[in-house]
Amino acid sequence: MAAHKEQQARAEEDQPAVELSAVIVAVSNDEPKVLAVRSGAAPDTLPSGPLESRHRTLEAGLRSWVERQTRQTLGYVEQLYTFGDRDRLVPGADKRVRMLSIGYLALVREARPEGASETWWRDWYRYFPWEDRRSGKPSVLARIERRLRHWVADAPSPAERRAREQRVRATFALGMAWSDERVLERYELLYEVGLVPEAHRDGRQTWAAQDDSVEGETMVADHRRVLATAIARLRGKIKYRPVVFELMPPAFTFLQLQRTVEALAGLRLHKANFRRLVQAQGLVEETGAVSSGTGGRPARLLRFRHDVLLERPAPGVRLPGVRRLRRA
Repeated sequence: MAAHKEQQARAEEDQPAVELSAVIVAVSNDEPKVLAVRSGAAPDTLPSGPLESRHRTLEAGLRSWVERQTRQTLGYVEQLYTFGDRDRLVPGADKRVRMLSIGYLALVREARPEGASETWWRDWYRYFPWEDRRSGKPSVLARIERRLRHWVADAPSPAERRAREQRVRATFALGMAWSDERVLERYELLYEVGLVPEAHRDGRQTWAAQDDSVEGETMVADHRRVLATAIARLRGKIKYRPVVFELMPPAFTFLQLQRTVEALAGLRLHKANFRRLVQAQGLVEETGAVSSGTGGRPARLLRFRHDVLLERPAPGVRLPGVRRLRRA
């Protein structure tokens, strides 16, 4: 009987709860923004809450929590991934609990006022400064690369050294072309080595000391990992689905579209090449109006051409490979 009760208590303790988290993205003033929730001096968190019995679906539960916490009404929403590490640290809990977190990506056309004092729009490069290469190679990357080279050199065997070197070269593009989509892989490597504060907060045994953590604001629990997943998903998806237009106003200029794509990808694009590619893919059409707020010659206003969804199974802003991008 005692053994049965102990087994039942252990089963109840291991019973996972379900959390719904939202990465809500907008582009404002040519910068990618994510809506974060703050509480005093605590790190930022994504809008989130537990799945409750009153929620008809997972997505309905997510929308309910977002509206309650941020007063934002979501449009485009897609499920990202389910995060469920056994010792996931949950904010406010007095012990580590098994929490399954289902992450969602939501896109909004404008960074509307937060509407709640606990929420604010944050530049997502505050959390991942090494991901923004629009003005050239960020200085934080030099420090990251130096520490990663030391980590490679400290490998316990030649085989492990080769494995580490290959992983560093692939993720941080040492001697290779930079891949804008490897956001999560780069964060995971920094976490494993101990170059982000979350690794030490989670009690990981790491190669790097706690004071070796690189720049980049932390978030509660594993919300920075969820955000990295969302950025990687969005960077990949804009190339084969027209989701970037979910972030654009109904009418926009070519330059506004280019700056939005650059903000998301963290890369500078060649203006003429970008224009030719978008035109060749038939993604936009002219509205017949012009914009007078460009500071120069009036620019023609465009809109997304919805017929492209019927013409091709995978329309998107098919950017050229990195080799064709104008490198900063």
